[in-house]
Amino acid sequence: MRPIIYGILAAMFFAVTFILNQSMQGAGGHWIYSASLRFFLMLPFFIVIVMIRRGIGRVFQALRADIGFWLLYGTIGFGLFYGSICFAADYAPGWLIAGTWQLTILAGPLLAPLFNQRIPWSALKYSVLIVLGVVVMQLSVAGSLSLQSLLFGALPVLVAAIAYTLGNRKMMERYGNELDVFERILGMTLASLPFWIVLSVIAYIQVGLPSVNQVTQSGFVALFSGVIATSLFFYATSLVRTDPVRLAAIEATQSFEIVFTVFGEILFLHAALPTGLATLGIILVMLGMTLHSLNQAERTVVRSAKRKIN
Repeated sequence: MRPIIYGILAAMFFAVTFILNQSMQGAGGHWIYSASLRFFLMLPFFIVIVMIRRGIGRVFQALRADIGFWLLYGTIGFGLFYGSICFAADYAPGWLIAGTWQLTILAGPLLAPLFNQRIPWSALKYSVLIVLGVVVMQLSVAGSLSLQSLLFGALPVLVAAIAYTLGNRKMMERYGNELDVFERILGMTLASLPFWIVLSVIAYIQVGLPSVNQVTQSGFVALFSGVIATSLFFYATSLVRTDPVRLAAIEATQSFEIVFTVFGEILFLHAALPTGLATLGIILVMLGMTLHSLNQAERTVVRSAKRKIN
């Protein structure tokens, strides 16, 4: 259960992203700065962390050995992922983005064949229940959104869900035994910098420098989501990277992001209380996650019993 707990904690800190992105968008901040500032500001944190852990040499050695791989999957896993999330914030509220983001629950298991693994259908049945809950929550308020908001708020997040999962899993497959969680995050952050620099130049040409408020809020996103949440999630997935069923269960913990986002928006942005279908959706999400956890616990007990017998 330890990796699942880490996953839930990561979901709580990831929810900060959706809440603060809505806050910055409401204040007129450019989506490119919301995205790029997170990675510029989280870079010093990871440099210090990796230096303290004496891993900085391993990171630069890995980058030099295959810079093309790092540039590709760093840009996909961090650049395409978070740029799409922030772009969507200009067109949809945080709850819709957080809800659509739950498709990472399905993206992970469905990408398994790319890594020479079987699709864990037994885990997917619970993921479908979680996604159903998310859909119900969206239906409860989606009638008030325009078609453009639905498309521009949903499609980029679909791209982000696939990009984040693909980047994370590719890095685990290639460097899971060579680099620890912090070293992989630092490497991916460094490899994504060219992407962020190009986008930042475009934003500067369009609107000039970001406001102090946007830089400050991006700093909070960098710390809570970029450093704490990403480290927790990457560590949790690293613990179970060789077991596709357990990996699917960890990725399913991210369904809690929608719950944390809903209550975070109520608390900090004075959003309306979820009622009716929204409440039903939350219950379905929690039920799906509970079934995931119970299924995982049962499998662990059975495996332990078999090892003792043998």
